[in-house]
Amino acid sequence: MSVTAASGFVAAGVAAGLKSSGKRDLAVVQNRGPLTAAAAVFTANRCKANPVLWSQQVIADGVVSAIVLNSGGANCYTGAAGFQVTHGTAEAVAERLEISSGDVLVCSTGLIGDQLDLDVLTAGVADATLALTADPAAGETAGGLAAAEAIMTTDTRPKQAEYTAPTGWTIGGMAKGAGMLAPGLATMLVVITTDAVLTSEQLDTALRRATHVTFDRLDSDGAMSTNDTVALLGSGASGVEPTLDEFAAALTGICADLARQLQADAEGASHDIAIEVRNALTEDEAVTVGRAVSRSNLFKAAIFGNDPNWGRVLAAVGTTDAAFDPYGIDVAINGVQVCSAGEPDQPRTLVDLTPRAVSVLIDLHAGSATATILTNDLTHDYVHENSAYAS
Repeated sequence: MSVTAASGFVAAGVAAGLKSSGKRDLAVVQNRGPLTAAAAVFTANRCKANPVLWSQQVIADGVVSAIVLNSGGANCYTGAAGFQVTHGTAEAVAERLEISSGDVLVCSTGLIGDQLDLDVLTAGVADATLALTADPAAGETAGGLAAAEAIMTTDTRPKQAEYTAPTGWTIGGMAKGAGMLAPGLATMLVVITTDAVLTSEQLDTALRRATHVTFDRLDSDGAMSTNDTVALLGSGASGVEPTLDEFAAALTGICADLARQLQADAEGASHDIAIEVRNALTEDEAVTVGRAVSRSNLFKAAIFGNDPNWGRVLAAVGTTDAAFDPYGIDVAINGVQVCSAGEPDQPRTLVDLTPRAVSVLIDLHAGSATATILTNDLTHDYVHENSAYAS
């Protein structure tokens, strides 16, 4: 279950020495074809890291032969020297795999503002490319897991997903992200591979369709990263060409699975919250309302304290410009109708917030559109972890 689930792909993860912990911190995923089709989406943050700037150029022609990812440093706001480190890392991969550096995506994650050591990265690339294998018996699956582990920062566990269609084509994926989870065309670092026969244009269409309703609706802490990248690589090795709709549906399932794994491992979280907005005038307005609630620190703190304070839900909804009657809104929390038409309904004491999973249902009675936003509660552990992140 990983990026190596799809035929035509190999991966490796090694400890290059970027992390003081000595844990794995550099991964390489190679597409061995026969196709090298690709698509990618990136953070909407105007302050983009050097690897994003590089990878946006690489993906322009829809051809990608490999992707290299490191944890232990974001390589963001590191100036011209930092961009040269990104370029040099791509060149190191290209030389080892005998491909063009212009076909190598680069991803980095970690602390902003620290320079990465190109010599350390180059040595790590040599180790990782040496570890690549196309023989499952020699550890292809293990290589995929090692790659998923190498991209972790504050994650407590690797995130992987896999789907195989009845007709024989496969999608595999890995993701990292435990903080700074907010939408921006992508969320943190995600690599997805497929052996379906599809063009780069088809991959791009499917990827944007999938991320729009999955990663774009994961809003754990309202903080958008400078490094967010979701890459989709296609080898065509299965020889099977699915319809675009069939592939997009399966890809959306993989992205939704990975998004839920990211939500479940969010920094310090003790509750995973699904905010479903129903009967909005438009889907965009449903998203706006759900996101407003997900970003209310008052609401998130209440959930952490097991307090079903539905008034904080309505207060957040009221900050939006969505169409609704402020006194016609219904709210249910974990199946208990606590508010109907803007008035108290069942006693809030009936709501059980001891389980980790929390559902909030908001009915605007303004239309027929629906959207769900995934978020987490605001905990002491989240504040502590992010107050000490750079120390």
